[in-house]
Amino acid sequence: MRKPQPVLLSNPRSAFSASALSLAFTFAVLWLVASCSTTPAVPPAAAAPGAAAPTKPRLVVFIAVDGLPMRQVTGYRDQLGLDGLARFLDRGTWFAEAHYGHAYTVTAAGHATMLTGAYPHRTGIIGNEWRDRETGDRVYCTGDTSATYIGNETDKLDGTSPRNLRAETVGDVMKRSYPGAKVISVSGKDRGAILPAGKTGTAYMYMSASGQFASSTYYMARHPAWVDAFNAAKPADRYFRAEWKPLLPEAVYARSLPDNHPAYGTLPGKLPIVMKGKAEQPDPAFYSGLLRSPFADALTLDFARAAIVGEALGQDDVPDILAISLSGHDYVNHAWSAESRFSQDHLLQLDRLFAAFFQRLDQTVGKDRYLVVLTADHGFTPLPEVSKERGEEGGRFNNTQFLNNINKGLEKRYGVPTLAGQLSASGVLINRRQLADRQLDAAAVQQTIRELVLAEPGVQVAYTRREFEAGMADAGADAPYFAAMQKSFNKDLSADVQFGLKPGWMGQATGTTHGSPNRNDTHVPILFYGPAWVPATRVEQRVEVVDIAPTLAGMLGVAAPSMSEGRLLPIAAVRR
Repeated sequence: MRKPQPVLLSNPRSAFSASALSLAFTFAVLWLVASCSTTPAVPPAAAAPGAAAPTKPRLVVFIAVDGLPMRQVTGYRDQLGLDGLARFLDRGTWFAEAHYGHAYTVTAAGHATMLTGAYPHRTGIIGNEWRDRETGDRVYCTGDTSATYIGNETDKLDGTSPRNLRAETVGDVMKRSYPGAKVISVSGKDRGAILPAGKTGTAYMYMSASGQFASSTYYMARHPAWVDAFNAAKPADRYFRAEWKPLLPEAVYARSLPDNHPAYGTLPGKLPIVMKGKAEQPDPAFYSGLLRSPFADALTLDFARAAIVGEALGQDDVPDILAISLSGHDYVNHAWSAESRFSQDHLLQLDRLFAAFFQRLDQTVGKDRYLVVLTADHGFTPLPEVSKERGEEGGRFNNTQFLNNINKGLEKRYGVPTLAGQLSASGVLINRRQLADRQLDAAAVQQTIRELVLAEPGVQVAYTRREFEAGMADAGADAPYFAAMQKSFNKDLSADVQFGLKPGWMGQATGTTHGSPNRNDTHVPILFYGPAWVPATRVEQRVEVVDIAPTLAGMLGVAAPSMSEGRLLPIAAVRR
């Protein structure tokens, strides 16, 4: 496989070294519209004269860029290459106003939504982690102590299976409809691989202690030969002492925050960055550090190439799905923000990686004969300090102090210390044992917590379990917040009082984050490329990420996932 230019990742030993594929198949689309959909039916694309009647894609490549706000895609459009993200923007269908409809916008909730078409209240993935309502113990979204990583150590809260996912995915429906169909998912994060894979796909995740990609015993007893061969080559080691340096001339980055900005707090930095750990050879610190760079994303795309070859994806009449979640952008944005020079360059690096990936697919699968969908699991809130410099709202609060303030107010009212037991997935969890021992009225305590939470700086709205379970609240002007927060609320799992933050606010001391129902966190890309199915169109209509699943199901000729709440995306049929 042709290597990318060294300037892309400043490493002459590129990870793009997979042998050429030989795939031949035909593509087309059949739109099936659920009777309950309010979106107009899309007629099937007409076949070219003399061509066989089209049916469905043989391979869907589904890409999630962790932590990519749509404002970055459009904001840096003039700096993109000709054949990466520009494929979608110039030759595909893309949506200018695509959003998450749920409130708690975090990685796991987003990844669970993408291919199920369901909000967290149905998927059961209400956050990356949450607290058990009875015990207060931590629950990890993809945790399953009955399964372990293959060939790698497994900690108690590591993600090893989709046990907690309550909704089926497009891939699950496809595999049930087409025996022999394959769903392969890969990511730098366990949750980024496991949740898109669904119940019946196969997930592989980057091991930050070893630099390998591994699955778990939930999926198989041992890796197939192609995975063992990939790991045996130690591709991560090729980046030891490699430099991440800016892709373009210095003047290009003038629109971003400079390196070593005071708002970066405890993690100052400056490009170029040399990839190394604490030893003179690759070690866990080195492998983990790759995640906050373009190199782990390059490795993930390399593994995706190996999966296409090793699993013979798309080589017969049975459709397959390859899901790829690239984690690096999230790590970069958490450390330095989406407004940083680091983030700008990381996106440009990803853009060039996409170009190399798509060009190889053109050569091996056949130009314009595959369908690619790209989205993100959430956006990002700017650094509060920078927001305030720009005259916008923003601020920080300490989560521990936040909970202490709630408990002080509860103790003053009820005479009970620590009645608010934990913070859990953007909510306050009541200590159920103390509630029962003191025979307190749950609804009254919830209402008191709501009032105390609303008194805290940075909180926009708060609602009680009682309000969510009744499906109504006196929300007034905040009604859109209530609707989004209800979609994040699961009666079995969620805390007793849920809250949403004001724009620009966050509960951490340094860096930046996401997780609010505000535009910066909900506005993400939805981009389609596949000339056989979608035209070159920009769509202004507001759509949601839940709409992707029923749309892809229609293209694959299968029913939408059973818990899907989305509608068909307004994509015009291609006439050939």
